[in-house]
Amino acid sequence: MSHSIDQRPRSGPARTTSSTRDGLGADHAGEQAIQQQAHEGGPGWGSSMFGPEIPHGFYPFIRAQRMLIIGAADDEGAIWSSIVSGPPGFAQPLDDRTVVIDALPAPGDPLREVFAAERDIGILALQPQTRRRIRVNGVARREGDRLLVRTEQVLGNCPKYLQARVVTGTAEAESAGAAVTGRELTEGQRRWIEEADTFFIASRSPEHGADSSHRGGMPGFVAVPGPRRLRWPDYTGNQFYMTLGNLHLNPASGLLFLDWEHGHTLQLTGAARIDADPGSAKAYPGALRVVEFDIDTVVQIDKASPLRWEFQEYSRFNPPTGAH
Repeated sequence: MSHSIDQRPRSGPARTTSSTRDGLGADHAGEQAIQQQAHEGGPGWGSSMFGPEIPHGFYPFIRAQRMLIIGAADDEGAIWSSIVSGPPGFAQPLDDRTVVIDALPAPGDPLREVFAAERDIGILALQPQTRRRIRVNGVARREGDRLLVRTEQVLGNCPKYLQARVVTGTAEAESAGAAVTGRELTEGQRRWIEEADTFFIASRSPEHGADSSHRGGMPGFVAVPGPRRLRWPDYTGNQFYMTLGNLHLNPASGLLFLDWEHGHTLQLTGAARIDADPGSAKAYPGALRVVEFDIDTVVQIDKASPLRWEFQEYSRFNPPTGAH
């Protein structure tokens, strides 16, 4: 079976190939706008610094992964963040531009079927136990029960705000529950979010493709002011502003909250708004700005992941939570 990825254009609103995307290698207009607001960075500073090749030193890290966070758009343009998992080796670099992932999202996951047509994907490979993480962004398509990814941007990330967790076991025999969909959060889902110390965010810009990242803090750092709205602080990072840059150009985004102990997933798609008012950030110690997220659709899948994790310790970089 061939591992090559067809780069010919295909139809679909959520897809842009490397051959037709003009923004790769150029400064990201959204990143530059956020940097100017923050009086940081400058021309040439940002995602344009990173190329499409996978450094050979990343190969063992990718092969060691038991889960990957992926982000992509569905056929209607809604952005979703999802998880795929498997034994070590389920993700394999075939060469410096190709990764094969021997897994798909759980049945009922909004991203399970979308890769029949090649489209942008943002991948976050992270090890909570070591707090290492890398981003692998590109285009992907489904081949059988796996994904083939052609990379367009690969970079390592700092370990800030990652909580340490270790895998304690798997529940391979337990099948995922049916997807439960809604337009607003239930009380149980609201508590889940308010108690979370980590979530994942997927974003996309037409010229630069999809991206997956994480946000972390002490429990309570994500506020839920209403059943269809979230709010969280944006802490200091690497000043690339890849996520915020995408959101500046395209507010459509997706969030993923994990129940680490039981494998449940909570996926939200909607629109994010960056609040750069210093007065808003004052409610959150250590925050540079605040992000508000309006929910369009909620999807909960119990036991979507077979991995079971045990919490070890919080990141030493986590600021204390405020009163919001």
